[in-house]
Amino acid sequence: MDDLLNTGLLPQQTTLFTVWLLGASLGLTACTATCLPFMGTWILGRGGSQRQVLLDTALFVGGRILAYTLLGALAAGAGAWLAQVMRGGTGNFIIGAASVAAGLWLLRPGKAHAPCDAVRNAGGTPPLLLGFSLSLTPCAPLASLLAVCATAGSIRLGMASGAAFGVGAALTPLLVLLPLIGLLGKNLRENREWLTRWIRWGAAAVLILLGLRRIFLVI
Repeated sequence: MDDLLNTGLLPQQTTLFTVWLLGASLGLTACTATCLPFMGTWILGRGGSQRQVLLDTALFVGGRILAYTLLGALAAGAGAWLAQVMRGGTGNFIIGAASVAAGLWLLRPGKAHAPCDAVRNAGGTPPLLLGFSLSLTPCAPLASLLAVCATAGSIRLGMASGAAFGVGAALTPLLVLLPLIGLLGKNLRENREWLTRWIRWGAAAVLILLGLRRIFLVI
């Protein structure tokens, strides 16, 4: 773990603000490239209202913050073990499973424009799972976060560091790009019911293929 701290990403003595800055650096850069293919495809295929797009975006961000908070707690309690598990491909497998599940959700029978109540139609579950799982992508900032949490001295401090990192990572261009993709999808579907079906099926196929690709990286 000391080797991770010596990579230069984080100083030996860290504060929550430093960890937040590390999360923000991830959210403003690599996060967009990693997450946009998954969430952009979901938003386009979902075919919901702008309210649904904003809700899905919020759930996605919430899933990321939750994941980093839990990872911080686990790292504080488990130390180097969690970092070894993450490097073993577990993260990619979970991402793949969440992506396949989102694709299958889009293929379920029913109208594309489902009711806005995400609890009743379970439409909010896929973006939450995608946000959670994509936070497990192995990368240098995540490894540094786990190193800091492992040396935090308590699970509570580990959780605080994970939450600070997650809030920083929530500052991402996706907050702007996803609503724009939702607006594009709405304009494409207007008075084109046949196109709605094809976009939905196409998005489902892309999500499933993206998920299978992640899973095959582990196998």
